[in-house]
Amino acid sequence: MLVIRLARIGRKNTAAFRIVLQDKTQSPKSAAKEELGSYNPHPKERKDQIQLNAERIQYWIKQGAQPSATMHNMLVELGLIQGKKKRVVGTKKGAKAAAEKAAAESAPAEEAPKA
Repeated sequence: MLVIRLARIGRKNTAAFRIVLQDKTQSPKSAAKEELGSYNPHPKERKDQIQLNAERIQYWIKQGAQPSATMHNMLVELGLIQGKKKRVVGTKKGAKAAAEKAAAESAPAEEAPKA
């Protein structure tokens, strides 16, 4: 599956990111199929932080590429996609509990046997 995500570049303590299209199983540091933009969190103005190729991002989403949670939130903020923002930060224990809760809510309730 193809995923649109951030790949870290830049010096130590001065992070910058490329927005890339990769296979989900690849490491973010490996070669990307396509570079779709960049994100530099250091400028104060939000418009100076993000540069996107919106046409290519929309094309790849139509082809079935899934944005990572962080990229999903950026794209919702910029108005490129519709929907609610996703929770990104959480502990492993919290993520596991949330996944179990979501699975329990989506599964139909089982009826208890009558005795």
